[in-house]
Amino acid sequence: MATFVLVPGFWLGAWAWREVTVALRSQGHEVHPMTLTGLAERDHLAGPAVTLDTHTTDIVRLIEVEDLRDVLLVGHSGGGMPVAQAADRVPDRVARVVYVESGPLPDGTAQFDTVPPAEQERLRAAIGDGHLLPPPAWDPAADPTNLAGLDEPTLALLRARATPQPLRTATDPVRRTGNHPVPTALVASTFPLSVVQQMISEEHPFFTGLAAGQLHELPTGHWPMLSEPKALADVLDLIARS
Repeated sequence: MATFVLVPGFWLGAWAWREVTVALRSQGHEVHPMTLTGLAERDHLAGPAVTLDTHTTDIVRLIEVEDLRDVLLVGHSGGGMPVAQAADRVPDRVARVVYVESGPLPDGTAQFDTVPPAEQERLRAAIGDGHLLPPPAWDPAADPTNLAGLDEPTLALLRARATPQPLRTATDPVRRTGNHPVPTALVASTFPLSVVQQMISEEHPFFTGLAAGQLHELPTGHWPMLSEPKALADVLDLIARS
């Protein structure tokens, strides 16, 4: 049995991990899906003071308060940033960090830094003077790659339940000391492993520090916990057993 902490990406809450949680628990694992401050059922706490550090503290405090050890800390998409920082703060409690459609960004890099300048400009125009990043339209015609595998009921669920993301979680840079590196794994869905391996060999900042021996491919869209929950649970189970 392994202990999992599941951290969702932008706009989502613990609800997005529901089917993965059920599958992992049926395989005998202890599972803690998280909702970060300011999102989903905690969206009433959203405000300009919610930062990347806030979300990192959410994760660290769950691990400490529940006295979790040998944790497989799973971060999906934008959840990879607070997960990386949390592992840096409590490395003695984390057995492995698993990046799902994400990667360990290097120290000093923000999520916004990974977005092309034109997209950054569009997003900032949509935000205006606010402090929240609105969710996408969840339109498969406009974003077929990322939304691959999601049927209409799931898309409708995303449209109904996704909440705006506190902006500073995207614009604050990741801060990692690297003093106590934790083993990693990657689950790639929209990037073929051959591309990931090439990017690792070229020292691309998206995948800084990933272990080449723990790369897993799950071909689907950017939200595999919703498009392929059982398959994702099986990959996480495999990582736990390895």
